[in-house]
Amino acid sequence: MRWQKGARRPRGSTAKGCHDLDLNRGCCCNNAEQCWVGWYNAVVSHAHHLSYPADTLALVLLSTPSMFERSLLPFLQSQRCEAVRDPIDQCTAHTVSSSVSLCFPNQSVDVSYDYEMLPSRRPKFLAQTAAHISGAAYYYRKSDIHNPPWGDKKMFGVCIHPRLGGWFAIRALLVFKDVQVGEELQQKDPPDCVCSQEDRIELLERFNFRWQDWSYRDIIPTEESYSPQQREYFLTHPGQRGALLGQWGYLTDADTEKQSSTNKHFPKDVAC
Repeated sequence: MRWQKGARRPRGSTAKGCHDLDLNRGCCCNNAEQCWVGWYNAVVSHAHHLSYPADTLALVLLSTPSMFERSLLPFLQSQRCEAVRDPIDQCTAHTVSSSVSLCFPNQSVDVSYDYEMLPSRRPKFLAQTAAHISGAAYYYRKSDIHNPPWGDKKMFGVCIHPRLGGWFAIRALLVFKDVQVGEELQQKDPPDCVCSQEDRIELLERFNFRWQDWSYRDIIPTEESYSPQQREYFLTHPGQRGALLGQWGYLTDADTEKQSSTNKHFPKDVAC
């Protein structure tokens, strides 16, 4: 992320020469898009509003397929993983927290992760909406179909990235509480890479009816996809992933048992 010419920094606030939030070097999140809080609040219900002024700077963080080998496995190798929490959630939190502290030591930054919930059981932020309004990835929904063939059936939407298709994840939202964005930061539309009505119908049907086969991720040609090892991890039932990590040598037997027990209670059924 680079500060735009129109972004106003508070007095005395500097990034000490680190104008980029470097999430690429061995990190879990390696793509970031800027936006105004107001852009997000304009398209979500009042219950999901972010409680900041409309011109506050925010960043939407994405992870690409390479995060598994470049970030997660080294994180597990370092033995920083707590067996009672999801390894990817832990890796994301560690990476983002470390990067923000390094790059923006004088900034007040609120971080919300995709897995966090409010006491009301609402997510802290609507990840796919945030990705869309920031221009990172197009959020395809039933409303994008002129004549939906499903009648009144509820159809969940899904984001598609112009280079990665569905092989990515939205990991976090960073809000720079003391940075107001100038008018030179203009909202950009996300690339509409699933253009035809037929392809959009196919995308939503793959995602809603056959999400387990991951075919929706390949609705467009992609530059990257998950490695065989990453696919094995996500295709493994959440309750068995601790055992798999144990087989790979990343968790002890005791940690594996705790991880498996935790995942039975807090499953992550959709690959990230």
